[in-house]
Amino acid sequence: MEHIELFFKSIFIDNMVFATFLGMCSYLAVSKKVATAVGLGAAVIFVLAVTVPLNWLLDQYILQEGALVWLGPEYAQYDLSFLSFIMFIATIATMVQLVEIIVEKFSPSLYNSLGIFLPLIAVNCAILGGSLFMQSREIPTLGLALTYGVGSGIGWFLAILAIAAIREKIRYSSVPPALRGLGITFIITGLMAIGFMSFGGMLTGGDETKEEKPKVEATIKKEEVKIEAKEKVAENTNINQD
Repeated sequence: MEHIELFFKSIFIDNMVFATFLGMCSYLAVSKKVATAVGLGAAVIFVLAVTVPLNWLLDQYILQEGALVWLGPEYAQYDLSFLSFIMFIATIATMVQLVEIIVEKFSPSLYNSLGIFLPLIAVNCAILGGSLFMQSREIPTLGLALTYGVGSGIGWFLAILAIAAIREKIRYSSVPPALRGLGITFIITGLMAIGFMSFGGMLTGGDETKEEKPKVEATIKKEEVKIEAKEKVAENTNINQD
């Protein structure tokens, strides 16, 4: 259940584009055609699915304070968290280089259409943001880190796929000249972000903690006692009047 909740939350509620507006450069530049958007979106899913779990392992066993205790008790005092950005970016750059080699080998047309934006995935803030959010939210297990990485990548993929499909359609629409190009794209992105905000209530039904539930139940009981007391007073008043 926890994996399903995190998966859908990372796609719809904490969407990289519509919730935090990360990865907007590639989102705007490579969303003119659906085919190109699909290729870049698939690359982002792969990179996030691999780098977030890898960076989770780095964070848990190397970077956190006391993480090196597995090397011996004398290493427990070391804190390498200041290396987080360098290590995360190095991992991301390695995976992006692998993706670039694969795309160039098996789909040269897609490689040419993506152009400079494929290697720029290494510095795409959505990719780095996935690892940093994983770290700041203290995701407890490797499996949840993988779920979060895949969900975040799918969320970014859906965002760029949706805007690419819309941009292909509005080519044949009578858009005012002043809004053609990036103008109407920004407006559509803002409207889509507002629409995605409606998903915020999807997973809030079970957010009451164990400490809050007894308080709520006690409050309800108090209110019920008050209502019963008022009813008894009203009955006694009616009897006395009779």
